[in-house]
Parts: sequence; structure tokens; C-alpha cells
Amino acid sequence: MSFYGGIHPKDNKKSKYYRIENIAAPQFLYLYLQQHTGKISVPLVNVGDYVLRGQKIAEADGLISSTLHSPVSGKVKEIKEIMHPTLCKKSPAIIIENDGKNTSVEFIPKYKDYHRFPKDEIITYIKESGIVGLGGAMFPTHVKLNPPKDKIIDYVIANGCECEPYLTVDDRVMQEYYDEVIEGLKIVMYIVDAMKGIVVIEDNKKEAIYKIKQKIEKVPNVELKVVKTKYPQGAEKQLIKSVLNKEVPSGGLPMDVGVLVHNVSTLFAIYNCVIKGIPLMERVITLSGDISRIGNFIVPIGTSIKDIVRFLNIDIKGINKVIMGGPMMGVAQESLDVSVIKGTSGILFLKTNYDSNYFQCVRCGKCVSVCPMRLMPNFLSIYIEHKKWEKVKKYSLYDCIECGCCSYICIAKRPIVAQIKYAKEFLRSQN
Repeated sequence: MSFYGGIHPKDNKKSKYYRIENIAAPQFLYLYLQQHTGKISVPLVNVGDYVLRGQKIAEADGLISSTLHSPVSGKVKEIKEIMHPTLCKKSPAIIIENDGKNTSVEFIPKYKDYHRFPKDEIITYIKESGIVGLGGAMFPTHVKLNPPKDKIIDYVIANGCECEPYLTVDDRVMQEYYDEVIEGLKIVMYIVDAMKGIVVIEDNKKEAIYKIKQKIEKVPNVELKVVKTKYPQGAEKQLIKSVLNKEVPSGGLPMDVGVLVHNVSTLFAIYNCVIKGIPLMERVITLSGDISRIGNFIVPIGTSIKDIVRFLNIDIKGINKVIMGGPMMGVAQESLDVSVIKGTSGILFLKTNYDSNYFQCVRCGKCVSVCPMRLMPNFLSIYIEHKKWEKVKKYSLYDCIECGCCSYICIAKRPIVAQIKYAKEFLRSQN
């Protein structure tokens, strides 16, 4: 059983054998107030304030928003707008000068016996810990954990597919922190009253499959599903189709078919929050591409790419493109001054210099055959190019998950995903 369409790009998972290492916090950390989907968070500190490691420095603004914590102790040097790595425009950030002392707030594991506490209380604590989806979408986790009363969650899926080329973060997290991932899954199952948890891993991750299989042998109501390696297997709707043969309706969410999906790194963060009392201040990322120093590293959020390059002594001579995220859905960076955010799964350094020229659509239909959402990217591309907005709307623009399969397969090299992103932004601005 699998989903419609998809592609098989070369996986380039050359960092999968590298154990997770730590990267020390640099002198300055650049903490964007937009670390999540939704409303920008509100600063709780002023320039000149002294902050502790783990201290909350920004508050969520409303339901779909998230808090922010300092990964170091030190002084707030500035609060100003700097270039954001995914928004591709200037965005407010808190800049903290690290004092090197690592003086921390006291992390109190109040909810270690989480079964003894009200679920709403745990959800609130997860919100206060600043946890968002670490697979890339950065949707505030507390919102997903609190579906409407009429939405019954039967299954919680731990998404360990990691189908993007190069990236090996989730693979290594499952291999090295399998206890924590499974406990995080159990916490989520408790919160949403799910009858079953399913860990889903693509069949190219043999070591992670072995570790998880050994771990869950005696864990009730949790099972392992190994699925075919195919991109974008890790996308929520495609994953649900492959594992449960359920189709999320157009414009709908996984909860509409009784399913909740969490990335395994998010589950690891939930474990650290609930069991250890530690908020989200750092994350594992993959560094890979055409460099000699590759691997998987725990990086304090707010660390700039420039400081990572300096700390690891990475030679970037001849590198023409730096991508934050994977090559399919990641964002190319114009500067190394941007910093790691909660949704940063990897940083790729590539020598390939892509040709931005493209041609007229040749009507081959390849993009239609690979689109996992069964859309017609060829028509969307043409209508967007000619600003035929009424026709664009009729071709289910907002169902596009921006996976990049169409752009990857297009023999005319048309920037279909970029066009679709532009169209979505343009049409929303007209409302």
C-alpha cells in the first residue's frame, strides 16, 4: 500500500553513520520571534537585561503562537530586525551575548508521572516550553494536542520517514534516543486518548528499524510499520494513506480521519519537556553536502550558519548554494549570517550552481504523474505565469503541499513550486 505519485531522488544520506555531536554555543545568538507557524511571539525582555539558560524570553501571542527560551545565559544586546532564513525578509529577533557561564534556571520535572496529571495541564506546560513541529512545518504542538471535542483521535503516528535527500536527523534520533521517542509517543497517546501508536520508518533506515523494533516489543498498543522509500513519504497526508489507507479530505486535517502525526524529533522534545522539565532550546540538525565535515549535531537555537562553519572549521571554498532544510523543500540562503530556528532540520552546502533559466511547458504530463496530491501542476504553472487567477483557484492551488516533485521532474526546468508559493501569497493578500 502506498500513495499516488512521488519520486525517487538520489538519497545522499552520507551522514547517517555519524553519531550526534554537540556544537558549543557561540558568543552571540540570534533568536527570531517568528520560530513557528502563526502569530509572532512577544518579547518579555529588554535590551540590557540579564537572562538565564532556559529562561522564557518571549511569550506566545494567542493560540497559534509559541514561546521562546534562551539557550544560554548572558545579556540582551539588541532587539532588532534581521534577515529570516525561511521568511526571506527581515524579522524581529532578540540578540543575546553569551557570557559562557551557562547559568541555568532550575529545570523541575514536575510531570514525570504524567498519567497522574490532568491532560489540559500537560498541554499548557508543553505550550510554555515552546515546542513546535520539528519536521519543518513548525506548527505549535500544543494546538495539535488539543483537537476539537468532536474529533476523536484513534491513532498517533510517529513520523520517522525523513524522505528528504541528505537529511539524517530523525534517523539518528531514532537510533540514539529510541527510549525517549517512544516515551514521547506514549505521552501524546495519553493526552489525546489514542488507542494505538504507530512508528513509521522508511525501509532504507535499517538501524533505526532494528532499534525501534527492539524497544517496542513489550510496549502495549504501539507498533512499527516499515514503508517503501519514496518521496514525499513523510508528508502527513501521504503517510496516512500509506499506513492506514485513509484519505484526508481536501482542505482537511489528519484529525478529520482520526489521526495525529508527530515527527520523531518533536516527540523527543516532548519527552524532554514533560519528563525532564527542559524547554525547547536546541535541536539536532544535519550538516551535509559538498564539504568534508558532515554529520549530525545538537545546535543551540539562534546559532548562525557562520558560527557553525567557524566552529567546525568547514571549508566552503567553491560552495555556490547553502540550503536550510532539504534540497526538495528547503530554502536557499543569501547569507551565512542567518541562524538556526526550531524548524531547521539541516544545512546543506552544495557546489552545484543551478541554472535559473526555464522554458515553455512541453505538455509531457510528467508533473501530473508524480504529484502526490493528484493536482495538475502544468496548468497551475501556466495560469500563474499568465496571471489567470480565477483559473488558478479552480485547479486546487491550496491543496498543493509544495513538496517539489513537479519541479524536480520537469524537463523544461519550470519553477512550478516557486510559482505556486507566489500565487498563494498573492491571492491571500487580495482577500
